[in-house]
Amino acid sequence: MRSRSTRTKPRPRHGSLACIGIGITLGSHLTPLARSYLEQADVVFLAASDGIVEKWIESMNADVRSLQPFYGAGKSRLKTYREMTNAILTQVRAGKKVCAAFYGHPGVFARTPHQSIRIARREGFEAHMEPGISAEDCLYADLGIDPGALGCQHYEANQLLYYKRAIDPSAYLILWQVGALGDGGRGSALAATNAAYREILIRRLARDYPLTHHIIVYRAATLPIDTPRIERIALRQLAGIDIEVADTVVIPPARKLVPDTRMLRRLEKLARAKA
Repeated sequence: MRSRSTRTKPRPRHGSLACIGIGITLGSHLTPLARSYLEQADVVFLAASDGIVEKWIESMNADVRSLQPFYGAGKSRLKTYREMTNAILTQVRAGKKVCAAFYGHPGVFARTPHQSIRIARREGFEAHMEPGISAEDCLYADLGIDPGALGCQHYEANQLLYYKRAIDPSAYLILWQVGALGDGGRGSALAATNAAYREILIRRLARDYPLTHHIIVYRAATLPIDTPRIERIALRQLAGIDIEVADTVVIPPARKLVPDTRMLRRLEKLARAKA
């Protein structure tokens, strides 16, 4: 009797890719494992938040290549990300041990790491992601928020305007990249028009929050000598202040949690049945 042939997984090719997170604050967020990938790589590609951070990473490996030159004024971010991915994969395909290091967490608001890992794995290369401390982690610590207490909703600011998303005002609402409102992937600064887009955002948020409701503009510290931006303003003031892409808008709950009496009765009935 002829035995069935079994499928075998393709053997990994020689090149490899590790996408790591270096955290937000210089020096204090890099894990020992992430550092080992930096030090042992043949080639390091780096997307850092600060020139000082770039110099620090360059001290750990002889071949560190910044991804910043791929950005350009008026250049589509999607094109930029494709070029970054191609540069990383070119070295992987050449048989190199590649480390791609990204500020914060490499899987959070970062298209290139996800895309690079997917393509590398599809082509038979060993590839994985090593997590890092993200701006979200810093936010919880700096603002003293426990996401398990009242819950948190996270939306990219453009997405909140483009789609019908539900907001629960009894939980924290965290809006990312408010400084890039209206960008649409073009990568341009939009400094002159962003305030107009924020006016539209205010009108959207006013469906669920009073204009007098206090919100927080937050930015994590990237250098140990820096302090985080924690600016409390009324919702109606959001369009009139300086906002950068790195700034996050945090909206505390405006309503108390409303008990679900029907569900509570059902749970009580179940508890009595088990007693």
